[in-house]
Amino acid sequence: MNERALPAHLTPERMPNYWQVFVTFARNSLVRDMTFRANFIIESLSTITWTLMDLGFYLLIFQFTQSIGPGWGKYEFFAFLATTKFVNAIVQAFFMPNCEEISELIRTGGLDFALLKPIDTQFLVSLRKIDWSALSHALVGAILVIVSLWHLTTRDTEPLLWWQVASALPLYVFYVACGSAILYSLMIGLAATSIWLGQNRSLYDFWFYITNFSRYPMEIYDGAWGLPLRYVCLYVVPVLVVVNVPARILAQPLYPEPSVGVPLALFAIVATAGCLVISRLVFQRALRSYRSASS
Repeated sequence: MNERALPAHLTPERMPNYWQVFVTFARNSLVRDMTFRANFIIESLSTITWTLMDLGFYLLIFQFTQSIGPGWGKYEFFAFLATTKFVNAIVQAFFMPNCEEISELIRTGGLDFALLKPIDTQFLVSLRKIDWSALSHALVGAILVIVSLWHLTTRDTEPLLWWQVASALPLYVFYVACGSAILYSLMIGLAATSIWLGQNRSLYDFWFYITNFSRYPMEIYDGAWGLPLRYVCLYVVPVLVVVNVPARILAQPLYPEPSVGVPLALFAIVATAGCLVISRLVFQRALRSYRSASS
């Protein structure tokens, strides 16, 4: 885009610095949370308590079985669970508080003011609020993954080597980001339909229902009913790659399988790019259909 194509207030010299804007959003959100410290502490403790209850449930399960799906023993699965917590921390802290309010912005006319801002509208409505208490998911996940990796590297049979774990960490972080991007794309795409539907609570609830499938190893979806569900959640709505790919890279580097190794990792990159592009197109198309609340 050349300078002549830009409005006077958006010349290249005055284009917004998105990083500085994000930092401002983060600081303002932190100030807001610290204004109500008791509420922040209660929400953080609630998140930690729920995570511990979730962990306790799986500890009970492992009293009766050695693995959940092929290759997912107790500590491999706990590394998987920790990955789920990392992804949830990112999505719930940065995206969920904002996507939940998009329909309200449309109803009250708040979207009018967002459209008038000299900044990308999707960026603005996606990141203007940050729920810092949700990052307690990441704290619990970090403790859980450290404990899991310690057991996996010190076990007697086929232990992981620390150099394998260290070399896998960059890819792990990358694929956690990819998984978060996929969930964000699904969330913002469904939220954007509020422009057409007014209230789309049932469609938004669909996000929670479909993402529940990402909480478990893909190997458990087997048989006459499980395999079709696996293919749908892998190739149509790719929620199964959200956690399965990074968790496998970190906890199962010794167990590559042709159907879930490198091809799945490459597909995860393609799926992430495709989800981001499709959600962007849906959001922009929805904005073109938007009519001001004052019109």
